[in-house]
Amino acid sequence: HRNMKMLLFLCLLLAGIHSNSYCYELYQQGVRNQNQRAQEGRNMPWPSVRNSVCRFACCFYKEITSRENNGNVFFSPLSISTAFAMLTLGARSDTLTQILRVLCFNPQQISENDIHEGYHQLMKMVNRRNGGLQLNMGNVLFVLDQLKPQEKFLSNLRNFYEGEAYPMNFKKADQAQLKINEYVARRTNGKIKDLINNLDPLTEILLISYIYFNAEWEKPFDPKYTKMSKFFVDGNKAVEVPMMFGMGVFKHGYDEQLSSTVVQMDYKGGASAFFILPDRGRMRKLEKRLSCEHLSRWRTLVTKSSVNLYLPKFTLYGTYNLKDILYKMGIMDLFTDKADLSGITGQPQHRISQVSHTA
Repeated sequence: HRNMKMLLFLCLLLAGIHSNSYCYELYQQGVRNQNQRAQEGRNMPWPSVRNSVCRFACCFYKEITSRENNGNVFFSPLSISTAFAMLTLGARSDTLTQILRVLCFNPQQISENDIHEGYHQLMKMVNRRNGGLQLNMGNVLFVLDQLKPQEKFLSNLRNFYEGEAYPMNFKKADQAQLKINEYVARRTNGKIKDLINNLDPLTEILLISYIYFNAEWEKPFDPKYTKMSKFFVDGNKAVEVPMMFGMGVFKHGYDEQLSSTVVQMDYKGGASAFFILPDRGRMRKLEKRLSCEHLSRWRTLVTKSSVNLYLPKFTLYGTYNLKDILYKMGIMDLFTDKADLSGITGQPQHRISQVSHTA
């Protein structure tokens, strides 16, 4: 099967699908599940946070694809949602309400402290170097050096998110841009460079979200079987790509609801990737129906059996200006003069000037 478009999902780096209105439906429908999870133990809120991250991914993916021209989409909803959950430590009033709603949390069903503790638990599970797997996720605030973040905010930032807020002289935009890009490059082993361009000298608070993933296959493909072959990126357009080949026992199955073949590929270190191959002409059906429930079901759907697997050799990356995307999704006040971030600086009139995400 080398002639069909594929979707790739990395475990914990899930991309999802559905519309803005559906995000609100998920927000409401998820209340019961969140409440059930919360009752399992107040010291283990991460399952509720994980479910909200998945629902947020559904909404974010739809917003991106509504403005893309069939290009690759690659992002980390866990990284993005963690960054904005971090901001809620200092957000107040409508600014706080909007962020929590877009992140698919209902404050009446899960406390803010449990939200932060849940993200803390997830980050400890995700940020690791183990047996050939390296995953670094981080979020950092750069704050105008004339502003003084409150000690309570800085303490919570460190304790929950292992984050820091660094003073920066944005008025010297070129120097500030260089320092910020050097910081991100160091944290991603040089894989993410020049993240920030054309930095506004009027910037007051800059939020950076980044993630770096590198891993080895549990069953590596033999390079001698890799050959140039056609790969159809849509129903009509084909490109020549290095096509890897593996023959043996793999975990795979067929999702009747999505008319798609599912293949699970394991990495060394415990991570997994799911490759989703829709039947011919069924890509739109897959995009419309895919949900968090499907993602959860795939682990029990796949079984081990012999298969000939062809997989294009790929490198994926994505860089997004989150300001426009999240404004459309409902986080509006944060980027305007209505922003209330008084929990950060003690003054309500400061706003987020720019938000960048690179995966």
